[in-house]
This record gives sequence, C-alpha cells and structure tokens, in this order.
Amino acid sequence: MAKPPITISCECGESRQVAYGERWVCERCRRSWNTEQIPAEEYAGLLRRVRRYRLEAIFLAAILAAILVPLIVVVNPTFIFATPMVAAAWLFLYLPRWRRKIRGAARSSPQWELHPE
Repeated sequence: MAKPPITISCECGESRQVAYGERWVCERCRRSWNTEQIPAEEYAGLLRRVRRYRLEAIFLAAILAAILVPLIVVVNPTFIFATPMVAAAWLFLYLPRWRRKIRGAARSSPQWELHPE
C-alpha cells in the first residue's frame, strides 16, 4: 500500500505533495523542505490508521464474496443476478461512507510545522 503524501506549502505560496523522507526544493523561491522533520512515530500512527481502514474494506469485500460465490455455485445459479445489486450497494452505500472515514482520519491527523533548511 502506498504511503499517503505530505502536502508542503511554501511561504511563497507554492505547494507540493511529497513522500515522507524526501526533500523538496521550491521552484519559485529555492527554499528546501525536508519531511524527515516529522516525527516518525506520528507518521507511522497515521499509516496504521489508513492501513486499518483499507484492510477493513478488503475484509468486507472478501466476506461478501465468500457469501455470494457459494450461493451461486452450490445453492442456485440464479443468485448471480444478485451480484449487480450487491455491487451497487457496495458502490453507492458503503464506499461513500468509507471515503468519508478515510478523509476524516486524514483531517484529524496531526498538522506538522516544517521549517525550511
């Protein structure tokens, strides 16, 4: 799973999303920003929350597949017509709530104050 990027906003108004551990030199004012100023344990906590939410979605999809596939194969093949309804419920009911949860976790994450080098 990819690590969420860190948005750095330079004092000159330029901003960029940078991976943790990387440096960024502002093209406009030539200031250098280092994301390693962020405490590793705080960033690791953010990664754990994001990973937990992603695994929650994967786990739920696996449970739905584990229920639906045996129904189609063993019980009655006409249960295949329930697949679009389950997919629509996943897409229109679960995913928007899941995305709000992910965005809420990102918004509630610590705000780090980086200083140019």
